[in-house]
Amino acid sequence: MKTSKQLAVFLALIACAALAAVDPEPQPAADSSAGQARVYGSGNSWVEEVSGSLPPAKNLKVSTDAGAVRVEGGSQSGITYVIKKHAYASSEEEARRQFERLRVSASSQGDTAIIRGLSPGTPGHGRSVSVDFEVHCPRNIELVSARTGGGGLTVTGIAGRMEGETGGGNISLNDISGAVSASSGGGTVDVDAAGAQVKVETGGGNIEIHHANGPIQATSGGGNISVDSSKQSIVVETGGGSINIGNDGGDLRASTGGGSINAGDVHGKAEMETGGGSISLRSANGPVRAESGGGTLELHKMTHGVQAETGGGSIVAEFIGYGKNFSASRLETAAGDIRVFLPADLPVTVRAEVDVANGHKIHSDFPGLQVVSEGSEWGPKESYCHGSLNGGGPVLSIHTSTGSIDLLKSTLSATERNPQ
Repeated sequence: MKTSKQLAVFLALIACAALAAVDPEPQPAADSSAGQARVYGSGNSWVEEVSGSLPPAKNLKVSTDAGAVRVEGGSQSGITYVIKKHAYASSEEEARRQFERLRVSASSQGDTAIIRGLSPGTPGHGRSVSVDFEVHCPRNIELVSARTGGGGLTVTGIAGRMEGETGGGNISLNDISGAVSASSGGGTVDVDAAGAQVKVETGGGNIEIHHANGPIQATSGGGNISVDSSKQSIVVETGGGSINIGNDGGDLRASTGGGSINAGDVHGKAEMETGGGSISLRSANGPVRAESGGGTLELHKMTHGVQAETGGGSIVAEFIGYGKNFSASRLETAAGDIRVFLPADLPVTVRAEVDVANGHKIHSDFPGLQVVSEGSEWGPKESYCHGSLNGGGPVLSIHTSTGSIDLLKSTLSATERNPQ
């Protein structure tokens, strides 16, 4: 029995020694508000301002429950910050009490610098207190992750990746060399220059992207979307706003619940869809699909085939291909005119039809295409034009229920059709 007790004591001593040998859990750096703070009035609010620094790090994470975040990369080696707590209070004493409840910390954990602002969540507290961050970091930082519960988010001059999120504020990004991923609950998103992939989303604000070297994916719950240029593919979707695309170095996929779509030069294929707005395309070097619930379609300088349909607008379609890339195509509207421009040397089989030709007609610049009208003088007339050009080729189907069809020779020179 005595031996058992001695063994138990011995094992207990070993366990205590093992616990003592374990390193304690790493603790974050001291609360940045513990340093010297400056409190001053600003309009109808009070501000507590604290500045500090952190050693160099590969990653930077900044988060606040409520307030704005600004991160700027530069030539410096370390990380510096200015933290401003804002309190809407009737006196400085009351403001200081609110500042004490708003926790702010700045620390380094491994390769990551972490700066946080945390509201305790007492009733009404989140509406009266916020914390803003202005952070300066090395340009060559590998990752900037920034989050705010509702304020604006601004990041500039970063060579690495950027990840951002705001509950409803605006997002402004510029000179980001790495991939961009950012979302807002409803604010606007502005990306000036990005060196890689861009993926942005907002619950309802406008999105404006000026230039990106990588592919673009942009989604809005209902705002307008604008992209000036991208060297790769573009995918954009909005619940109801308009879409404007400049130069697209890859494929384009654009969709809106009811706004217009204006696309410039698309290097690859183009797929565009709107619930009721108009669609315009300056040029496409791949197959085109365009659908509208009732707007006009204007599709120019297409080298391949097209599938285009509108519930009630007119259609203009201009083909500039030489035939090897041209595929079976369809142009259809329920009520509207259709004008088609074809190269004189394009091998194609034409099937053009007007269901109700009273007051409408089919006109052709091509002698080889014969127009036929059927029906009585007083009843509904049907008009159609079936034939082949240059020995025939893929079928071009053109149909309108009530409208005119014009088959016209393209006026573009060979150089304009093939600028290479």
